[in-house]
Amino acid sequence: MHPKESRRKVRARAPLRLGLAGGGTDVSPFSNEFGGFVLNVTIGKYANVTLTSRDDGLVELVAADRELYWNGPANDLLPLVKGLELHVGVYNRINKEFAGQAPLSISVTTHSEAPPGSGLGSSSTMVVALVQAFREYLTLPLGEYDVARLAYEIERVDLGLAGGKQDQYAAAFGGLNFMEFYGDRVIVNPLRIKPEHRAELESSLVLFFTGVSRESANIIEEQVRNVKTGKEDSVQAMHALKAEAVHMKEAILKGDFEALAMAMRNSWEAKKRMANQISNEKINEVYEAARKQGARAGKVSGAGGGGFMMFIVEPAKRPQVMKCLAEFSGSVSTCMFVEQGAHSWRVV
Repeated sequence: MHPKESRRKVRARAPLRLGLAGGGTDVSPFSNEFGGFVLNVTIGKYANVTLTSRDDGLVELVAADRELYWNGPANDLLPLVKGLELHVGVYNRINKEFAGQAPLSISVTTHSEAPPGSGLGSSSTMVVALVQAFREYLTLPLGEYDVARLAYEIERVDLGLAGGKQDQYAAAFGGLNFMEFYGDRVIVNPLRIKPEHRAELESSLVLFFTGVSRESANIIEEQVRNVKTGKEDSVQAMHALKAEAVHMKEAILKGDFEALAMAMRNSWEAKKRMANQISNEKINEVYEAARKQGARAGKVSGAGGGGFMMFIVEPAKRPQVMKCLAEFSGSVSTCMFVEQGAHSWRVV
C-alpha cells in the first residue's frame, strides 16, 4: 500500500450550480480578450465520490448512477474508458503529480444527482468532487482555488473537453458568488446578501428539467467560433450578458426583485443571440407557457439546448406556474441554496 494511504475509505461531495447570469462569458477566447462576469449559486444537488484503498494492485472505476464499470492494473497512465473519462482523467493527473513512487491501487465510485448535459455543471462538479476526494485521501495541501484550477485543467486541457471555468469554481467554493474571469486569473467574490433577500430568491425560483441536452458541446464550439471570427452580433450579445450579470448582482444585493427579473429577461434575450442552438421550439413553448401563468422571467441554466430551465415567479404564484409546467414532458421542482462547497471526510 502507498505510504500516504493511511485511511482506507474517504468520501467527497460537491454541489451543483444554477447559472443566474453571465454564463458563457467565462469561456475562452472571450474571457481572455474581454474578461467575463458570472453570477451563480450552488444548490442542494451533489456529485458524490467514494474512494476505497485496495491491496491487489488493481484500479476499479464505477459510475453507479450510469451503471458503468471498469477495472484493470494500477498504472501511471490508465487508458481512456468511454463514459468514465472524468474518472480516468483525475486518476492520471493525481498519479502524475501527487501519488509518489507507486501508482494508486484504489476503487473510485461516483454518482451524480443530475445527469451530464443538465445545465447544472454536473460534469465539472464531478471532477471537483473527484479531486476533493483524492485531496482527502492523500492529505494534499490544496485550497479552493487550487482544487478548482486543477479540476479545470484536467477537464479542459488534459481531456480536451469544451467549456468554461465557472462550474469548477462554483463547486469548489459553494454559495452565491460573483465571479470574474481574466484569462488564467479568476476572482471569486462571495455575495453577502440579507437573509430575507436570500429567502425571497429561493422562494421565487422554479426549476424545470426539459431533458438532457445533447447540443451543449456543439453550442460551446459555435460560441467559441463566433468570438474567434469576430461575429459581431454574438460578441455584442456576450458583452450584454456581462452587463446583465452586474445588474443582477446589484439587484440581489439590494433585494430589488423587479430589477432582478428584468436582468434575467435581458440575459435570456442576449444568450439566445450567442449561438443558434441555445433555444429551440420546446424551450420557447415552455417559456411562454410559464410567462402566461405569471413567471416574471426565465432562462436556461448552462449552455442551452435542453437541461434545466429556471423561472423567477412571485412566490404566491409558484403553485400555478408549477402546475402549468407539469403538463409538459419533463420534471418540475424547487431548490434550496447551499453555502458549503466541495468537502470530504474519512470513513472510519
